[in-house]
Amino acid sequence: LGAVARGECVRIDHLDGDLDATTVRLLEMGLVPGTNVQVTRRAPLGDPMEVRVRETRLCLRRADANRFVVVAP
Repeated sequence: LGAVARGECVRIDHLDGDLDATTVRLLEMGLVPGTNVQVTRRAPLGDPMEVRVRETRLCLRRADANRFVVVAP
């Protein structure tokens, strides 16, 4: 997810790595496999990034976003 271009819509396929507290919290906020996600904005250096999940907007650090493996919808 961290490499997705601004404005692009993708679907979360799976998580890469172990579950830690931050990842569990992101899952609770709706970033679950099968969910469509759109990257809406990025900071000038690319970190953090804003994504739209359903009708919610979340800001993610690139390191956290890279844990989500995505595919085209």
